[in-house]
Amino acid sequence: MSLHPQAQAFVDSIAERNPPAWQELTPDEARAAFAGLTELFGTGPDIKRVEDITLAGDIRARLYSDVVGQASPLVMFFHGGGWVLGSLDTHDAVCRRLAAMSQCTVISVDYQRSPESPFPGPVDECFRATAAVVDAAADFAIDAGKIAVAGDSAGGTLAAAVAIKARDQGGPAIRLQVLIYPVIAPDFETKSYRDYATGHGLTRATMEYFWRQYLGEQDPRDPNLSSLAVPSRAASHAGLPEAHVITAGYDVLSNEGEAYAKMLTAAGVTTTTKRYDSMLHGFVHFAGFFDTGIEATTEIAQRIRAKLT
Repeated sequence: MSLHPQAQAFVDSIAERNPPAWQELTPDEARAAFAGLTELFGTGPDIKRVEDITLAGDIRARLYSDVVGQASPLVMFFHGGGWVLGSLDTHDAVCRRLAAMSQCTVISVDYQRSPESPFPGPVDECFRATAAVVDAAADFAIDAGKIAVAGDSAGGTLAAAVAIKARDQGGPAIRLQVLIYPVIAPDFETKSYRDYATGHGLTRATMEYFWRQYLGEQDPRDPNLSSLAVPSRAASHAGLPEAHVITAGYDVLSNEGEAYAKMLTAAGVTTTTKRYDSMLHGFVHFAGFFDTGIEATTEIAQRIRAKLT
């Protein structure tokens, strides 16, 4: 399938503007540039409650809810951006959409980013934040028996890692993991990495850079990397929560996301997948530009509602 016309327009715009690659900027410069892409993010709907909160003493987060007067299911959301970029604000619109469409409380976690906080820092923060919300479920009007974790791109890695850590530590009890074009492993020789290494938004060189920032002193090629950094390397995937995995056809990450879905299925985990063949990486987050981003968010919300409500 060929690129969607909106995806082609996006690629053409990048080629015309020729902006510096993220790895050619300092982390702070890249973060400021990414935060400025407001037209791509779009605006989310007005909902009944949006509140900045602090979890586990020192973790900033933002709560979104369109439900009042009753305990609602919970979606813990971890933003993408290669562990280097992204923030509560860059993913505000997508979290508003998810909260409105799913009728769940969504809590977005402002984990500390790399390289200042390399692995395992972001995983530990996301797990601690999730546990803190569950421990204080009544304070947040949350149904602690109905929990999902979700994330896009690098946030998908964090969601998968939190699901693994929760299983291994005996809780919190997560019922669903939603992995949106997730980063799963530093394998830069997959077919999708070869086919879409350049010219389709997210590049191989950028992903190599992001992995280096995230892993710090650890070598991405080290076969002994923790499964919390590389979820595909878990000794077992049995007993993990049900999964829904979204991939984009023209994305360097598509093969690893689909391979992880197959690993989960092989381990007996109920897993569904949805591949958007004509799309680029980031299309859900960039729903201000991609109409298919709204379509995908609607589908994700339906999956969440079916499992949690």
